[in-house]
Amino acid sequence: MKNWFRLTASLVLAQLAFTAPAVQADEAYPSKPIRLVVPYPPGGSIDMVARMVGQKLSTQLGQPVMVDNRAGASANIGMDFVAKAPKDGYTLLLAPTGLASNPHLFAKMPFDALKDIAPIIRIAEQPNVLVLNPKWTFKSVGELIAYAKANPGKLSVGTSGVGGPQDVAARRFMQMTGTDLLNVAYKGGAPALADLMGGQIDMMFETSPTAVPYAKSGKLRALAVTSEKRLPTLSDIPTVAEAGVTGYKSIGWMGLAAPAGTPRPVLDKLNEQMQQILASADMKKQIAEISLEISGGTAAQFSSFVRSEWEDYAKFVKDSNITPQ
Repeated sequence: MKNWFRLTASLVLAQLAFTAPAVQADEAYPSKPIRLVVPYPPGGSIDMVARMVGQKLSTQLGQPVMVDNRAGASANIGMDFVAKAPKDGYTLLLAPTGLASNPHLFAKMPFDALKDIAPIIRIAEQPNVLVLNPKWTFKSVGELIAYAKANPGKLSVGTSGVGGPQDVAARRFMQMTGTDLLNVAYKGGAPALADLMGGQIDMMFETSPTAVPYAKSGKLRALAVTSEKRLPTLSDIPTVAEAGVTGYKSIGWMGLAAPAGTPRPVLDKLNEQMQQILASADMKKQIAEISLEISGGTAAQFSSFVRSEWEDYAKFVKDSNITPQ
């Protein structure tokens, strides 16, 4: 019996010795600066959110969180960088909608969106706003639809690129209203917006952080928002569904992610810290001020959401006869 107890004690001690370093490593996280990769240039809404998140995570974790803009290839360059980064929690991704859409828009992807990236938490949703050049005097979505049906192909709608959230919003609008708009795809939202302001195109489903200030200044005319509920920053503007296109919804989103294989305790700690950040009055205020909507939730919920979006985009690309680049 004594020998049995000695053997059991030895096994327990051996197991503790084996697991202790891993546990201590997780408990010590983070012990050095964290890189937060933004797969777009500075200045956009995802970059703005990344800097908010980085500042607050830095305060809560006690380590610097440095935003690293790695733009290019419709966000694939930055996402691929994170997918291939060390799986230690020190390289994170501000993941865009492209994580779910790009696999269906590019014939060859440098990484597997569902296998190589570990979702941590969905941070926010980004609605679009249907905005017009002020030369058009439509007072409602109904008037715009009536004109578009009577004049097929005459109204032009600009987007930031084929398959992006703006393009999806425009195509869904056409599908659900039976209208034929001239879809003009640009290489980015900035040139499309410039042409909208200059009158070269007629309308856009512009991202809410960009559209709202222009709508409020009168430089663009807002007709509707693409979310399920109205934006507090444009409370007098109806949703597309409220305006008569029943069931319409089209939004972008952003979340925090890491390389797949990052230790679960690290991912759990980051989710817990982000939950606290998103629940704070200060973060809610900052997110609302740029016309986004806070999301939140568990890592499992975000992972399920990304897979659902991946499947939705697969169907959308097929139904829209979009040829992968």
